Amino acid sequence: MSTMDQTTIETRPPADGRTAGKTQAGLLVAGSCMPILGAVLLAPVLPTLNQVFADTAGVAILVPLVLTLPALFVALFSPLAGYVADRMGRKQLLVFAMLAYAAFGTAPLWLDSLGAIALSRVGVGIAEAAIMTCCTTLITDYYSGQQRNKYLGLQTMVSAMAATAFFALGGALGSISWRTPFWLYAVSAVLTVPMVFKLWEPAKSHVQNTTAAKQPVPWRQIGAPAAVTLFGGIVFYALIVHLPYVITGLGVTDTGLIGGAAAIASLATAAGAISFRYLAKLGTRKLLIGAFGLAAVGLCLVSLAGNVPLAIAGAVIASAGTGVLLPTLLTWAVNGLAYSQRGRGTGIWTGTLFIGQFLTPIVLGAAAAGLGNLSLALGALGVACAFALVAILVRGPRLVTISQ
Repeated sequence: MSTMDQTTIETRPPADGRTAGKTQAGLLVAGSCMPILGAVLLAPVLPTLNQVFADTAGVAILVPLVLTLPALFVALFSPLAGYVADRMGRKQLLVFAMLAYAAFGTAPLWLDSLGAIALSRVGVGIAEAAIMTCCTTLITDYYSGQQRNKYLGLQTMVSAMAATAFFALGGALGSISWRTPFWLYAVSAVLTVPMVFKLWEPAKSHVQNTTAAKQPVPWRQIGAPAAVTLFGGIVFYALIVHLPYVITGLGVTDTGLIGGAAAIASLATAAGAISFRYLAKLGTRKLLIGAFGLAAVGLCLVSLAGNVPLAIAGAVIASAGTGVLLPTLLTWAVNGLAYSQRGRGTGIWTGTLFIGQFLTPIVLGAAAAGLGNLSLALGALGVACAFALVAILVRGPRLVTISQ
């Protein structure tokens, strides 16, 4: 058996007499959107921030960091958040993180220094690491089998649609004032109220069992999914970040058309995520082959596109693949982990995904510089997806899911 082969046996915590339903799923999926809000909400006001703080030393570096710092600290702190979740419990950490997110997120409403604003974004990123890790872990704790597949797919779908909505909302609020979009971070404090009353710690006594909590994470099991997720994160965010530049490069100046192209790609991601619930029975190996195959075809089509309709068609194909890719990678990573390991496993997975997000503009920027333009860089990423497909064919996971 290869190092990537895996048999998954679902390990459930002791029953505590409660059954999670749509309310719990809705709260956890909504909480999962907070890191998405942090990632895209401020993009439309970055040019304004450049003007407002034009006299600040290092403004050209500090302003982009306002947008990207949270993703970096999600990547760095998610494994730690998973460790804390396994030792202290998921709900307690989630509630604290949601309140911290609101405090740090709205801080720029009162801060007048660009350096202080950038520092507040570090706090946002650390809070996001805990929120994303706890929300995803609780979904895997509360649900199993088809229900788990349904809500993991829903998590990716809603996140993709939220990215489009937050981008548009950030632009609309930013037209009032560069500070106005920061008010939206207060929504996490509002969400915290029903979370306190509607969520619970699954088998709390089990979580607090010191011996169980010290059970090490099986790196031989989580390592391969984490490594593939690092690459998958770059693939997932490639068109989210760069599709507007592709459309602009084809001669389009209408911001409505550029935004429309991004929205269509987001809908394709959502459609792929919805389909995961029904495709999960095919197993991890087949889903990864299909997802990377669609990404390879779509990215190469975008790379070769000489007109906008062809570029959008390629983006739709690639985005449908990445919509399936994320819940597949997460399921591969956490299925089979013991209950006391699941927080750390989810934290490691979340960290590698956000490292991929942080590296996306760096990797594609370097590739564009080396190859001559962005289109060729995206084509190279498509070829890399094809190589990933071949690697999975040769040494991919064989996943058997047994839900209890």
